[in-house]
Amino acid sequence: MKLVLLDGSVVNPGDLSWSGLKKYGEFVAYERTDVNNCQEIVARIGDAEIVITNKTPITKETIDACPSIKFIAVLATGYNIIDIAYAKEKGIVVSNVPAYGTDCVAQFAIALLLELCHHIGHHNHVVHEGKWERCTDFCFWDFPLVELAGKTMGIIGFGRIGHRTGQIAKALNMNVIVNSRSVNHDFEKESFTYVTLDELFAKSDVVVLHCPLFPATEGIINKDSIAKMKDGVLIVNNSRGQLIVEQDLADALNSGKVAGAALDVVAVEPIKDNNPLLTAKNCIITPHISWASKESRRRIVEMSEDNVKAYVAGRPINVVNA
Repeated sequence: MKLVLLDGSVVNPGDLSWSGLKKYGEFVAYERTDVNNCQEIVARIGDAEIVITNKTPITKETIDACPSIKFIAVLATGYNIIDIAYAKEKGIVVSNVPAYGTDCVAQFAIALLLELCHHIGHHNHVVHEGKWERCTDFCFWDFPLVELAGKTMGIIGFGRIGHRTGQIAKALNMNVIVNSRSVNHDFEKESFTYVTLDELFAKSDVVVLHCPLFPATEGIINKDSIAKMKDGVLIVNNSRGQLIVEQDLADALNSGKVAGAALDVVAVEPIKDNNPLLTAKNCIITPHISWASKESRRRIVEMSEDNVKAYVAGRPINVVNA
C-alpha cells in the first residue's frame, strides 16, 4: 500500500514525527505542494491509495486523474478543500481530525482579547525602546486599559471551542451570552444564556466569533450588524476570516464605533498588502496560529495516524462523507 502526504510542513515543521504512518506501507512525505498546480498534485499522488493533506485541495479533476485513491485523511477539522460529494460517489472515504484544538484555540481567543485590553506587546516594546526610562512618572500607558470583570461577552457559535472560551471568560468574572444553531441544555445549567443574534449584538461589550463558515454565517459581521452593537465594542475572531466583511470592520474601527479588533484569520490567507484591516485603527492581526501549539499539532498527527489505522483495518472513523 502506498501513502502520500502532500503538505506536512505546517503541522510538522520538524518537531514531530510521521513514523507512525510508515508501518502501513510505502510512505512518501512532501513538505509543501503547490495548491494551484493540479499537475503537481496529480503527479505526487500517482498511484497512492491513501492521500494525506492539510491544505492541498483534492478536486474532482484530481480524483479522476488518480483512480487509485481510496482514502483521504485531512490533517485538520475543516475539509472544504476536498470535493467530498464526488469522493463519496467514487467510493473514497474522507476522514478529518475533530476537536484537536479546543483548549488551544479557546486560550488564544482569550489571549487576543487580553492583548486588546492591555496591549502588552506594545508596552513591552516601548519599555525596551527606553520610553519608561524617560518617563517622569513611575508608570505610563499609551492605550486605555480595560478591565473585563462585569462586562458581557457574546459568543457566536457555541460548540466545544465556544464553550471553553465562555468558561475562561466566566473565570474572569464576565457575563456570557451566546448564539448558536442549537441549544445545549447542559450548557444552560452553567449559566450560559442563549439569545438571539440581535440581542447578542446589542448587549455585548465583547463579540467573539467561534462559528463555522456557512452561507448563513459568511459576512455575519458587517456594517449592519456592527450598527446594532454598542459603541466601543471589541471584536475577536479566530474562527474563519470570511465571517467578517473586512472593509466594514475597518471603517468601524477608524470611526471609533468598534474600539478594537483582534483577529487570527482574514478572508484571504496569507494576508494581502491591500487588506484594509492592516491600516485600520487598533486592529491586532496574528497569522492564523491559534491552533498551532505543539501539543495541538501532536494531536493532529496522532489522530491522523488513528484515522489511517482504522481505514486499513476496514473500520474507518471520523468519516465526513459517509
